[in-house]
Amino acid sequence: MTATAEVASPADTPESHRPSRWHVWALVAICVVAGVLYVWAIGSGQIGNAYYSAAAKSMSTSFTNFLFGSFDPAGVVTVDKPPMALWPQAVAVWLFGFHGWAVLLPQVIEGVAAVFLLHRTVRLWADEKVALLAALILALTPITVAINRDNNPDTLLVLLLVAAAYAFTRSVRADGSRKWLLWCAFFLGCGFLTKMLQAWIVVPAFALAYLVGVSTPVKRRILDLLAAAAVLVASSFWWVALHAWWPGSKPYIGGSTDGGAWDLIIGYNGLGRVFGGDGNRGGSGPPPEMEFAGPGGGAMFGGQPGITRMFDASVGGQISWLLPLCLVVLAAVSVAGVLRWRAKAPGNPAERAGWFMWGGWLLVTAAVFSFAQGIFHPYYTTMLAPAVAAISAAGIVMFWRAKSFVRFLLPLTVAITAVWAFVVVSRDTSFHGWTRWATIGVAVVAVVVLLLGLRRVGLVAALVAVLLTPAVWSTATAARASNNGVMPAAGPIDRAGGGFIYRNGQPPPNGMQPPAGMQPPGGMRNRGPMIGGPGGMRGELTDEQKRILKYAKENSGGAEITLAVDGSAQAASPFIMGSDEVVIGMGGFSGSDNAPSVDQLQSWVSEGKLKFVLGGGERGGPRGGRGDHGRQEWIQQHCSTVDPSAYGGSTETLLECHA
Repeated sequence: MTATAEVASPADTPESHRPSRWHVWALVAICVVAGVLYVWAIGSGQIGNAYYSAAAKSMSTSFTNFLFGSFDPAGVVTVDKPPMALWPQAVAVWLFGFHGWAVLLPQVIEGVAAVFLLHRTVRLWADEKVALLAALILALTPITVAINRDNNPDTLLVLLLVAAAYAFTRSVRADGSRKWLLWCAFFLGCGFLTKMLQAWIVVPAFALAYLVGVSTPVKRRILDLLAAAAVLVASSFWWVALHAWWPGSKPYIGGSTDGGAWDLIIGYNGLGRVFGGDGNRGGSGPPPEMEFAGPGGGAMFGGQPGITRMFDASVGGQISWLLPLCLVVLAAVSVAGVLRWRAKAPGNPAERAGWFMWGGWLLVTAAVFSFAQGIFHPYYTTMLAPAVAAISAAGIVMFWRAKSFVRFLLPLTVAITAVWAFVVVSRDTSFHGWTRWATIGVAVVAVVVLLLGLRRVGLVAALVAVLLTPAVWSTATAARASNNGVMPAAGPIDRAGGGFIYRNGQPPPNGMQPPAGMQPPGGMRNRGPMIGGPGGMRGELTDEQKRILKYAKENSGGAEITLAVDGSAQAASPFIMGSDEVVIGMGGFSGSDNAPSVDQLQSWVSEGKLKFVLGGGERGGPRGGRGDHGRQEWIQQHCSTVDPSAYGGSTETLLECHA
């Protein structure tokens, strides 16, 4: 076998696709490890992202709320994402009642399913050993562990993308099976209904991989891709069309400017994420009088846009551990492919398709994330994890099996990976700083043993060297059982979030918050005011909030809406999660949506459907400023302050409204 062939093929022999008994038990063990990491202590007071958890509870109360993803039980405004990721959570809440574990358990199941399905996918492309290693790498990816213990949409997105990769691999292995290609497009469309255009980032990689990975006539390949495009569009936009044409009452689409899903797709959750813009400020940073006291200095949560973003202080510890290894593998495979093409040597189209798919997935997604000017959070990078796992596993096994000079690539990549782990850990040695020296020590042993030709021992040492630190970070993340549902992250707690402070180091005054989309994680120990109120991240109400809700209920005269909370959705979340009353948040996630509108408020009050509004206090959202749509002015004109002594208030302001 030539050096070119050695690099280009991750598989060994056709028989290597057949699992032995130890392969089966190894996969079971990996899935069990993944499940333990994802499920450990998720019932210890955690509620995930309060915004989505409140929505899951509201969605469990009516079909319309469920279908459109309503944040509040009254069906006023949806979350600022499509609802597919919340559907399993809402079903769990409907079946088991509202508990933290009920909200988070579907995420655990989806995360383990992604590990299992990645194994089946890579096994079709490469072989059993590569597939097992890929599954292990995905299970131990720090940000994947963090996000699978939370209820953000990214967990389901990853599962659906891996499902698409599985269907795609089946298609090219059958030399252009249209049925499986259409299934691939369907799963990508479901990904769109999970996190909109983010799911489409990988579409160019899949399309190109299909063109180069099957041997059918070019016309047939193009027709197949056109058919897949039709399925992709249909499976992506049916929900958008359903909302637009729904004959009855329907909630306002949160995050949009006109209440429709299409605006959300193109704007806030689409091109706005890539190019920035009003309400979608990312690396551009906070207002000049404030700064972000967290990773990346004065930048937004994901650091400054640029080619190094995947490696910076905010993101590096989440996903970058094996990125240098992946780049070496892709470079080696590219060189081998060019040499094979120039030599006109025969190749395996299905293998080639796999390299284009996984490599394109990794490179295109990393490029979009790196240069995105809009809102970008480090946990988005869990979308890279399946590609990182597949490429890393295939590369390690290929380099290990090589018998020419290519075999030196394995000790080289082990050394590079260990050095990079040393750099990342050195940024904050208070968090298991010992791993940097342990990794270097094991890497030295691995390099020496590999160079001496002790291949099996060298492979074991190499795997320990490249996976030791990510495994420790993942385990520590699971053991920490963090309540940081808004900004899940692995590693040092200081890197998991932050807060906004004045540049002189003082906290902002009460009521001053970052602009829409730039709020720090609620419930964390921020240097600025806490969003959602005490206990909000645990789905609990404070004693004062309980008294407010009781007073509003007893004096509402049977109003359909017990309480409307003026401010961001984070302020209303505790009331929705901690009670069975109909409570709405005015203005959606950031408080800037035109829902409810002033006319709707006026109609509710006139018809006796709403009597009390909760305003004031330290909560997010506009306070009669940008994006208020006149609600604050209407409240000032039509609502009067209730004497705090009537409900035992001290920090919250309850208002009674009149027509």
